Amino acid sequence: MDIKQQTFRLIDDLKLTCSSYGLGNDGNEYKIITQMFLYKFLNDKFGYAIKHSCSELSMIIAHSDNWETAYAGLQPEEREELLYALDPNVPKLQPHHLISYLWNQQTKGEFDVLFDNTMTDIAHDNIDIFSTQTTENTRIPIFEPLTVFVTDTAKRADFARALIDKLVNFSFEETFSEHYDFFAAIFEHLIKDYNTASGGKYAEYYTPHSIATIMARLLVGDSKDLHSIDVYDPSAGTGTLLMALAHQIGENKCFIYSQDISQRSNKMLKLNLILNNLVASLDNAIQGDTLVSPYHKNDKKDALKQFDYIVSNPPFKVDFPDTREKVAAQTARFWAGVPNVPKQIDPNKPKMAIYTCFLQHVINSLKPGGKAAIVVPTGFITAKSGIEGKVLQHIVNNHLVYGCISMPSNVFATTGTNVSVLFLQRPKKGEDVSQRKITLIDASKLGEEYKEGNNQKRRLLPHEIDTIVNTFLQQQAVEDFSVVVSYTDIQEKGCSLSAGQYFDIKIEYTPITQEEFADKMAAYQQTLSAHFAESRQLEQEILSSLQHLDTSTPR
Repeated sequence: MDIKQQTFRLIDDLKLTCSSYGLGNDGNEYKIITQMFLYKFLNDKFGYAIKHSCSELSMIIAHSDNWETAYAGLQPEEREELLYALDPNVPKLQPHHLISYLWNQQTKGEFDVLFDNTMTDIAHDNIDIFSTQTTENTRIPIFEPLTVFVTDTAKRADFARALIDKLVNFSFEETFSEHYDFFAAIFEHLIKDYNTASGGKYAEYYTPHSIATIMARLLVGDSKDLHSIDVYDPSAGTGTLLMALAHQIGENKCFIYSQDISQRSNKMLKLNLILNNLVASLDNAIQGDTLVSPYHKNDKKDALKQFDYIVSNPPFKVDFPDTREKVAAQTARFWAGVPNVPKQIDPNKPKMAIYTCFLQHVINSLKPGGKAAIVVPTGFITAKSGIEGKVLQHIVNNHLVYGCISMPSNVFATTGTNVSVLFLQRPKKGEDVSQRKITLIDASKLGEEYKEGNNQKRRLLPHEIDTIVNTFLQQQAVEDFSVVVSYTDIQEKGCSLSAGQYFDIKIEYTPITQEEFADKMAAYQQTLSAHFAESRQLEQEILSSLQHLDTSTPR
């Protein structure tokens, strides 16, 4: 079994353990699974780091029969020296934090207390780096007590032992040479049971890996000389789009900024950042309401921070009556307006098009020359009125849009809404982009169908992804697939960004003689005469029936 399959099995085994203790599909199960996975990953990463750092102490540990025992045998000042030399991406663990230590303490009483205290102790010792925060600057630690989620206190110690049992015979060390594609698949398997709209008010509509890849490749394009790039997602969810973009740019060449209201998404995003070696960006992963209280500001704290690249797959419709007035009061940010509160709120069928607010926020957050890719419902790209129409006209008339791709239906995991991806770029100061060409692609017919549970889904194949990317970057016009148009063309079509509205109407011409034309017209005339005769006969029959009814009805 290869390392990917072994990792999948570890995740599945942890889920089975939760199920055995009554926590299967429990609201807290995702905390246990993600935290245990992360604890094991960081434990092994720490061990790998102290065995491979350039010091005599590392040499001793690396050549010992058991690195945990060798590390525990160091003098306190030697351990401090070793920890000081570690890369910031590696947590600082003490001997009593290691999985092997907990394994050896399982026979002692109150093991659940020891287990939970170990988690909180690691979180406390590493809170400066391995934590995220809220808009109120509250630190959210990396770990928290877990056995408290088992309601039967007599079973908590056994639960803790069962979790440690699953971790002790597995090693992540082989994965440290792996890169983005490996960890993207692992992360997707890890969160697949928890990434639903029930995760929070703005919980992410999970973006398929293929769509995230297309967005990242098209934003970065052929840019090579990239460094210190600021990347942002205002509705980050678990970070799928951010990870794809960071990988395309280079994880060591960018800084990640994010915000999302969902606690669940924030915990998963934290894990995603750590798996992808983006620990330095943890402090920028903010939990909170982006529309009410955007956290990321400029250096003077008097305006929104602006970014080189922005990606977003915001929720399309969410009713937010409690905060609507606070959002609407920010008229400079939401220049096109804010959806009204519906007269009757149905939690199963929300009516407030919240994505229009995120769209305006994204536009305001772009640097001059900065680019954005935003997922929108396909209905937006032909909107004629309302807030949608105002935003659409704004991005066309102000020369912000440079492309749009309509995706296949059912390509998103948790919504049946047809979606498109909008590509924006803010002109640099003094730059004339009025002659820019805009690429519109209709990819709705691509993809293969597959079954996911009871749902019929569609996914893009690798060669189809390449076709979309190459067509877009090379600005190719392909029959019934893509067009390249000007802003004038778009304005003449009422600001529509639907590729299909620009396709040429194909008319087939068949050459015929004058005699053949006369014969065809005579045949048409004969057919029309026959239809008229039938119509007159039917009319007479109806009138006759009505007269019969009138004379036979008693008075």
